[in-house]
This record gives sequence, C-alpha cells and structure tokens, in this order.
Amino acid sequence: MSAGDRPPLATPPRSIEELRRVTQPPEVRLRRNAEHWTAHLYLRDLSPYVTWLLLRTRISANGVTVLMILTGWLTAASLLLPGIGGAFLALVLGQLQMLLDCCDGEVARWRRTSSPVGHFLDAVGHYSTETLIVLALGVRAAGYPFEAPGDFLWTTLAFAVALLIVLNKALNDLVRVARASADLPKAPATDATVAPRQRLLAVARRAVRFFPFHRMFHSVELTIVTFVVALIGIVAGHPETDRVYLAVLVPLAVLALAGHFVMIMNSRRLTSA
Repeated sequence: MSAGDRPPLATPPRSIEELRRVTQPPEVRLRRNAEHWTAHLYLRDLSPYVTWLLLRTRISANGVTVLMILTGWLTAASLLLPGIGGAFLALVLGQLQMLLDCCDGEVARWRRTSSPVGHFLDAVGHYSTETLIVLALGVRAAGYPFEAPGDFLWTTLAFAVALLIVLNKALNDLVRVARASADLPKAPATDATVAPRQRLLAVARRAVRFFPFHRMFHSVELTIVTFVVALIGIVAGHPETDRVYLAVLVPLAVLALAGHFVMIMNSRRLTSA
C-alpha cells in the first residue's frame, strides 16, 4: 500500500490484514536486533488484534508507550511478592510489556505519528524496567524482613548488576552519539559492520551464539529465568535459590559488558567505512 493509498489518520483499519500490511512491513519485521524473539515467535501474531482495539480509542502511540513503561514497572514490583506467585505474575506482565512494545510502533505507523519522543520513551521503558527487575531480585534474595548488615549484601549486588546492565545498554547509544558527533550517518545494521575484525574475537562471537548469556539481561529473559529459579526454590528453598541466582548474574553481567565493549571497539561501527 503506497502512502497515497493510506486511509486518513482518523480512519481505523478496515481489516486485520490491512493493518498488518501497513504496520508490519518487511523492513520492520526484518530489522537486525529490532525484534525480540518473542515477537517473532508469537507476539507479532497477537499485536494487530490489540492495535486494532487501540486504534478505536483516542490513545496516542506515545500513550501506548507509557502503558508499556507502567507495565514494566509493575513487572518489577510483582517480584517483591515472595515465592512462586510473584515470579509467575512477573512472567505474565513481562510478556504483556513486550506485546505493548509491539503495539505502540504499530499505532505510530498506522497514524503516521512516529517521533523522537516515542523513541525516547521506549528507551526509558526498557532501561528502567530491566534496572528495576534486578533491584527487585536483590530484595527477593535478601528476604523479609531485612537483617543488617548481612542481607544488604544481596541488595548491593543487585545495585551492581543493575548498573552493569545500564552501562551495557548505554554502549549502543554511545555508538550513535559518537557517530553523530563525528558527522557520520547511522551505522548500517549488517554483519559486516558489527562483526569483529580480529579472527579470535570472531570465533568467540560465534561461540557465544551457542550460549547467548548476554541476552538474559532483557526483561523477558530475566522474568523467565526468575520464574524457573522460583520453581527450583519450591524444592531447594527460598531465598537461598534467589541468592545463588543473583550471585551468578554478577560475573555474567561483567562479562557481557566487557565483551560488548571489546566487540564494538573491534568492529566497524565507529569507522566511516
């Protein structure tokens, strides 16, 4: 459908198929690293039905993004409920957040209202949600009520992991800032651009694909793994399993940050060619 064939902004789609054509074009679905695996698996199949309903309201695309942010915060807050109940609620809300993350872009593409504000709010949602989830994990690991000073070890570890996650996410933003400061265009999202130039690092990058531990710091993976840990905790006991889980996250977060930095420095993402 060409831009001239598009319905007026106030007109809702005539069918789900029409909505898919406009809001889920190949250039959106096939963007490198832009789609989470849950979107490919099933969320993009569900999102048009939710978007269909949203387009029949007055809510803006940015308003949907705000709903996504609030859902992410509720995801983290639900982990403050001890045991399997809080972990299950976080698992469900984490999927709902990703569904809304699909819908806000679809609303923006249908109404042609994409803006820097939307991208900014989207980043705020992911940064804050993933940070708050880890901080909530620290509270779960410390247990209720806190006993000083021992239990503060776990909340301190959680703050450390949260900081590492924020720094890791910021590296991609810093690449864009560095290129813009050097008057370079946005780096193309191709294998040739992101692949490391040194052979040893290229081998290491391929090896990581078999155990993509760096992806577990996304809110979806965090809630899935947390739910699995909670299931184990039914047998092994709480908060012991939460403490082991948090202790494992620390070195993995350090490794993810260091590896990401090295891969960026060894790629063509900061070059003009």
